[in-house]
Amino acid sequence: MVAIDRSPRLDRVFHALAHPARRAIVRQLSIGERNLSELASPLKMTFPAVTKHVRVLEGAKLIRRRVVGRQHLCRLHAAPLKDAMLWTEQFRRNWEARFQALDSLLDEMKSEEKSRSRRR
Repeated sequence: MVAIDRSPRLDRVFHALAHPARRAIVRQLSIGERNLSELASPLKMTFPAVTKHVRVLEGAKLIRRRVVGRQHLCRLHAAPLKDAMLWTEQFRRNWEARFQALDSLLDEMKSEEKSRSRRR
């Protein structure tokens, strides 16, 4: 997993997702294609501010934009999220194994305590 730790692509994805406005944009686009005005509306941002966030998401290859007349339509391209998911998954598996070991230890300690109580 060391190779993915040094991935510029993964760096761009995490950078793009680091800002709450960009996460909100990704969430909106997970439902379907939106124009920049639609993306800006719930965020209470100006068109230029949303455009800057969209550019960051485009740089991470998380969204694709197409221009139809005067409208800029954006849609989610979720494939780069796979690397981020794989990277975080290694930690989930590790912590899950640790919690299972802790549960086993606690169960063992409870059993020993019950055994000691019965002997008294």
